[in-house]
Amino acid sequence: MTDTEVIELPGVTEETWHEVAWERGWGDGLPTVPPTPARVAAALTALEGIDLELGPVPPSGLVPTRESFAANAVMAGCRPADLPVVLAAVRAMLAPEYNLHGVLATTHPCAPLVVVGGPVRTAVGLNSGGNCFGQGTRANAVIGRAVQLVTTHIGGARPGSMDRSTQGTPAKYSWCFGENEEESPFEPFSVRRGFAPGESMVTVAACEGPHNINDHGSTTGLGLLMTIAGTMTDAGSNNVYVKGPHFLVLGPEHAATLHRDGWTVDAIRDWLWERARMPVSQFSEENRRQFEDWGVKPDGDMYTVSTGPEMLHVLVAGGAGKHSAWIPSFGATAAVSRPVPVAR
Repeated sequence: MTDTEVIELPGVTEETWHEVAWERGWGDGLPTVPPTPARVAAALTALEGIDLELGPVPPSGLVPTRESFAANAVMAGCRPADLPVVLAAVRAMLAPEYNLHGVLATTHPCAPLVVVGGPVRTAVGLNSGGNCFGQGTRANAVIGRAVQLVTTHIGGARPGSMDRSTQGTPAKYSWCFGENEEESPFEPFSVRRGFAPGESMVTVAACEGPHNINDHGSTTGLGLLMTIAGTMTDAGSNNVYVKGPHFLVLGPEHAATLHRDGWTVDAIRDWLWERARMPVSQFSEENRRQFEDWGVKPDGDMYTVSTGPEMLHVLVAGGAGKHSAWIPSFGATAAVSRPVPVAR
């Protein structure tokens, strides 16, 4: 890592900081916390003994220093305890298969979805229950925001220059939640991703915002899956032709019904792979020709959602209520998981 340049701003106060930051192109439009040397130093205490080496961040190719990484977390409102989670998420984004350059430059409305599992959820106060996708919890908001600020300030993905999203998404402010392991009837997502029970981890993928699945009527697991399959058959989704990962986030009540009726995660994925398909006739001739040019062919007279059941990641999050969510992705990305480092 190279040295960090410390910029002095004489006369800038807490009250005037936001205007100065805005004029310099810093931040996401919302007020940020001034990253003073004292605040940055305090934040770095959480990373003592942790290897903070990070590779170049596309598209700029800049390599973050400890101080620049911490400064972005401070600006987002992170506490020192939040930094290891942010670090794990950034490491996941820098994996080649995540395709950071591509997801930052696309016109698609994707943002880094950060799913957190393990005991760190409790340690930082992450919301895994009711309204976990929404406002009201500091850890969810600041961790997701810090990841975005790293890509903006260090990666250079500013809207209108590198970030070319046609309409964007509110998820670009922050898109972070925890798995509701306590109310999930299934093996934790982290364990299914290869981590040890009780180990904290982060999974990141470039995704759209959540698509609600409202089913208050079905009383069987099969009935719920029919509704879920209908939600996933979205002709405008990138997962139809670019393929890639996508997520099914079950609310605890829907998950309990599926589990009661004997549905395992693998069975859910297999059933949805076979049933969540779209007739070729639903697509315009122009789109069908373009799909053919790109090597995307239907399975018989149906288009599939992604390339196989293993591309659908199933987990439980949220609180009371008969709602779940399907989260499509940019497609040309991967769901990448990394452990949350522990200070020695």
